[in-house]
Amino acid sequence: MTHALIIDAVRSPRGRGNDKGSLKPLKPVDLLAQQLTALQARGGFDTAEVADAVIGCVTQTGEQGANIAKLALVRAGWSDAVPGVSINRYCASGLSALQFAAQQALANDALALGGGIEMMSRVPMAADRGPLTHDLDFQRQTGLVPIGIAADVVATLEGFSRADCDAYALASQQRAVAAREGGRFVSLRPVHADDGRVLLDADETPRPQTTAEGLAAMAPAFAALGGQSGVDALMAQRYGLARIDHVQHAGNSPAMADGAAAVLVASAGAAQRLGLRPRGRILATADVSVDHTLALTGAVDATRKALARAGLGVPDIDLFEVNESFAALMLHYMKHLQVPHDRLNVNGGAIALGHAMGATGSALVGMALDELERRDARRAVIAICGAAGVAVAMVIERL
Repeated sequence: MTHALIIDAVRSPRGRGNDKGSLKPLKPVDLLAQQLTALQARGGFDTAEVADAVIGCVTQTGEQGANIAKLALVRAGWSDAVPGVSINRYCASGLSALQFAAQQALANDALALGGGIEMMSRVPMAADRGPLTHDLDFQRQTGLVPIGIAADVVATLEGFSRADCDAYALASQQRAVAAREGGRFVSLRPVHADDGRVLLDADETPRPQTTAEGLAAMAPAFAALGGQSGVDALMAQRYGLARIDHVQHAGNSPAMADGAAAVLVASAGAAQRLGLRPRGRILATADVSVDHTLALTGAVDATRKALARAGLGVPDIDLFEVNESFAALMLHYMKHLQVPHDRLNVNGGAIALGHAMGATGSALVGMALDELERRDARRAVIAICGAAGVAVAMVIERL
C-alpha cells in the first residue's frame, strides 16, 4: 500500500479567542502566512513543488473569507504555481484538509500542504450566520441542537457525573501546563507582529490556577438555554430520559482560541527526488457522520474505521490525540474504545490548550509527532468530531 509521508508540521501557539488574546492584533491571513513561512524555512523546499494547499477554516467570512488558503500563500511569498482551497468540515476541517492534501500528494507524485486557520478573537464563531446557528426553524425541523446541550445529553445517557467531567478537565489543565513548562511542543513556532516583536511564543490558554474546587463552583453553561428553549424536553423525550443533567460549563468545555497550523506531506517519490526526510507517514484515514442530534460522538466511529483500514487495534497505538470537544465526549471516547487515559491527550487538550476550530485538526498532527519522537514511540491516532455528526480520524506512524 502507498502511504503519504509527513515531512514536517508546525503550528502557532494558541492565543485566547477574545479581546484579551495576544494574537488579536494580527490578521488571520498573516497568522497563517507566518506558519507557511516557518514550514518552508525549516524544510528548505521549493514551494513550486507543492501541488496543492488545502486549508481548514470554519467561519469563512470577513477577514477569513475570499479563500484565505490562496491569499495566505500569496502573503507568504510562495510560488504562484501553488493552488489553494479553503474547506469547512466544522471542527474537523484541519484534519480533513491534511487528508485531502495527502491525496493530492499521492495523485500528483508531489508535495502538498494541509493546514488550518481560525482567529476567533477577530472572526467570532457563527459570524457567517449560517443555518446551523441562525435559522431556528431549520434547527427545529432537523433536530439540530446546540452542541453544548448535545454534550450534556451524552453525559446523561452514559451516566457521566459533573465530578467525572471536572476531574477530566483538571487533568487536561495539569498536563498542558506541564507540557508547556517542559518544552514538549517542539513544532510550535512563535508569532511576530509586523515590526518583528514576538506577540506570543507559548500557548496562553492553559490555566495553571485551576482547581477541583474552582471547577465545582462554576455554573452549568447550557441549563438555562435547554430549559427555556424547550430543547431539554425534546431531548429527554427523544432518548427516553427523565431529565437532562447539565454537567458542562466553561471550565470543562473547549476554550475558544486563535491559531494556525501547517503540515507538509509528500509522495515517497517526491520526498526522494527532493531530498526531504519524512517525520512520519499516514497509515489510514476515515471520515464518518453519526447521529446529527447527538453530533459529537463520531470520533469513536472514525477511529474504529481508520484503525480497521490500517489493520490495527487500540493496543497497537501508543498515543491518542483527540480534540476535547467537551469533557463528557472524552469520557465517552475512552469508554467505548477502551482507551486508557495515560495514552490520551498526554499533553493536555482543547479544554486547556484552546480550540481554534479550523486549525486544531492539523495542529494535533504536529503535537502527536512531537510526543512520538520524545517517547521514541511508533504510532498515534488523531481524531476530531464536528457539528451535525461529522468526524475524521487518522492513523500515523513515526519514521
